[in-house]
Amino acid sequence: MVVKVCGITNLDDALAAVDAGADALGFNFYPQSPRYIEPLTVARLCAAIPPDILKVGVFVDEPVARAAELCAAAGLDIAQLHGEARAASSPAPIRIWRALPAGVDLAARIAASPADAFLIDTPSPLHGGTGTVFDWSLAANLRARIILAGGLGPDNVAEAIRRVRPWGVDAASRLERAPGLKDHEKMRLFVKAARSESTILC
Repeated sequence: MVVKVCGITNLDDALAAVDAGADALGFNFYPQSPRYIEPLTVARLCAAIPPDILKVGVFVDEPVARAAELCAAAGLDIAQLHGEARAASSPAPIRIWRALPAGVDLAARIAASPADAFLIDTPSPLHGGTGTVFDWSLAANLRARIILAGGLGPDNVAEAIRRVRPWGVDAASRLERAPGLKDHEKMRLFVKAARSESTILC
């Protein structure tokens, strides 16, 4: 299972997430987010992060070509697309994770997209980071690589994994001590809980 910590804004938090056992780190390029980070800063952070850690750029309403360009410049592996951005029907120049708000049309939207994986999150104009849980049954039994997000933390990620059996899990705001600043103990407990439950399911 892929365990992703999103909303990383500094090297101390990035390395703490890696030490906690995270597989992927997310960097938010959406200027309206309290977790926004400059591309040049991301490039510096990525240079100091182990190469086996997936580095994910989070974009809102960004053309795929532009997202791929920014990812290449910053040393990122994956573009996570929110909002109106659409992955082209032809192969994209970078791995795409498509973020979708939980809803009744999920199966159809997934079937129509060539994305590598799909992050299912709580519907919000903020495009994530709300700390609010949605009805997990909406994300269950989907025929794709599903990354479950939306209000996950150390106290509920195990239950979420049991109910949805996702390919991955993602958390941001509930692992913070303040917007954009991570609580290292919460990250450790989150990863531990996710790993413990995914091992049981295997």
